[in-house]
Order: sequence, then structure tokens, then C-alpha cells
Amino acid sequence: MVLIHTTCSPFGFSINEVSTPTVVSRISFNSVCSKVAARLNLPLCHPNLVLSLSSPFFSLLRFIPKTQYPSLRNPNFVLSSPSGSLIKASMSSSTPLTDSATEIKPFSVLFVCLGNICRSPAAEGVFRGIVKKRDLDSKFNIDSAGTINYHEGNPADPRMRAASKKRGMEITSISRPIRPSDFRDFDIILAMDKQNREDIMEAFNRWKERDGLPADAYKKVKLMCSYCKKHDESEVPDPYYGGPQGFEKVLDLLEDACESLLDSILAENDRILQS
Repeated sequence: MVLIHTTCSPFGFSINEVSTPTVVSRISFNSVCSKVAARLNLPLCHPNLVLSLSSPFFSLLRFIPKTQYPSLRNPNFVLSSPSGSLIKASMSSSTPLTDSATEIKPFSVLFVCLGNICRSPAAEGVFRGIVKKRDLDSKFNIDSAGTINYHEGNPADPRMRAASKKRGMEITSISRPIRPSDFRDFDIILAMDKQNREDIMEAFNRWKERDGLPADAYKKVKLMCSYCKKHDESEVPDPYYGGPQGFEKVLDLLEDACESLLDSILAENDRILQS
């Protein structure tokens, strides 16, 4: 393994090669650069020069005699960043290995109703509250959408926000329609009723070839009430044209379903609790 540290001076670009902690040799690339700089369009001096695997510098390695500096041709090396941290990299890859590359993505949940102003924003709020109560905020990405764009950009229905606030929950989401990328970005998509599910499936069939969606992404779509334990309803009814009791009923169903939904997700995805 080689430690490579770059330096710049008024006279050009140079590299310190460290094979061992006690052996340091300075390699001046001025002569090499003068021959290939025009072809590579490589600046020889830059006050903020940072080497990466995509840097034109690595094109220069083929001009270095193999017998003179063999360690520079080693596929495994460490780059020294300006901050002093070391980044392990490989010549066979164009992307440095960092801690973020090994991080586990949050589990993504999308709630969907017709207009995304009543049921799905409430489901998003209820689920967020349950996840927060179990101290799992960082493990989840939670959002909501509608099958139509009629209310796009609007906050949730004031009646639903008022009913939720009575239960200690604040709904802050803004309405948006479902989009093709949702079938890639989310691990599960919860439809509030059967018509919502049909509309979601229809949208998927329209988009799957045009947008190159995974063929099995439709399997992510589930009915919200399929997770209910205390209620027998198969759908979350739309409260838009009803009175206050309709909004309370929606919240009752969502609180039941969301508790069970979280339990199901955790049971089927051990990585969430292990990360």
C-alpha cells in the first residue's frame, strides 16, 4: 500500500511517495507533464488541487517506467485528502470507498390516497409519530402522495389537521401526485382504498417500460387496512364530503394499521434494527 500526497509549487506539480514511514522520495512530474499536459488539458499548478480516481493524473501513470516507480502502479493505494484523512481506493473502480457507501438506506414508506390532502397525509403523520415514539426516526423515510394532482402544492385539509391536532399530532405535508420514481425509491406503497390501488397499478403499467421501472415493483403496493388488527374495514373511507366523525374514523383506522405496519416491517427487515 502506498501513501500519495500531492503538493503544488510555483515550479509545477509534484508528488511525495511514501513506501514506508521512513523512506520518502520526491518525484517531479514536470518533465512528464510538459509532454502530455496539452493532450490531457491538465493544469500543472492549482491552489486547491485534489486527486480523485477520475483525475487526469492517473493517465500519467502509464508514462512512468514500471521499473522506476513500481509502487505507483499498485492497484491498491491510499489518497491523502486536504483535510488529512486517508481514503482507501482501487484503480479498478472510479468511485472511492467511503463510509457512506456502506451505510444502510432508511426503509422508505409511501402512503397514497386520491388527492393527498386527507387520508394519506394523516397516515404519514400517524406513522411518523409511532416511529418517533420507538426512537426509529433515522431508520425510516416517510412520505405521502395522491393519484391525482388536483391539490398539488396544498397543505392537508384543515379538518383533518384539526382532528389530528386533538390527538397530539401535527400534519405538515404538502400534496403531490405519485410519480414514476416512487416505484424505485420506496420499499412499500400503501393505498387507502381499492380504487387508489387500481389507479396506482394503472400508473405503474403506463410508466414501467417508459421509465425502466423494476418489473416486480407492483408488489410493493398494499392496502392500508390489510394491516388493521382491531378493525374489520377493508378500506380507509374518504372523509372529504362528510362531517367530523368521518375524520375521527379515518384516524382510528390509521392508528390501528400503522402500529401493525411498523411491526410487520421490523419483523421482515432485521437490518433496520441492526443498522
